Amino acid sequence: MGKYLIKTTKTGIKFDLKAGNGEVIATSEVYTTEKACRAGIASVQRNAPIAAVENQTVEGFAKEKHPKFEIYNDKAGEFRFRLKATNGQIIAVSEGYKALSGCMNGIESVKKNADSEIVKQEA
Repeated sequence: MGKYLIKTTKTGIKFDLKAGNGEVIATSEVYTTEKACRAGIASVQRNAPIAAVENQTVEGFAKEKHPKFEIYNDKAGEFRFRLKATNGQIIAVSEGYKALSGCMNGIESVKKNADSEIVKQEA
């Protein structure tokens, strides 16, 4: 099973969702409070399992309703996803993947690990 790791950064608090193998599969924005960070985790837990996938890398892609995972190409040409909540806010983003299949596997891993335990990393 994966886990959410809450950690303090120089500019605030963020979380990483890690898969069972320890790989980071999604990262949050930086929040100003731990309470807001935990609310972000709760949003991932609620939205990821039911989110549709919108592949914006194909021409004429079908627009999906929120919540959704949006797959897109970054400046380096790699595949990335962002998870958007029902209100359209981005609640988690991925690293870059060389192949679309890796990106799709990342989305499946987020869905599978959405209900993971929450661990606070001590500074």
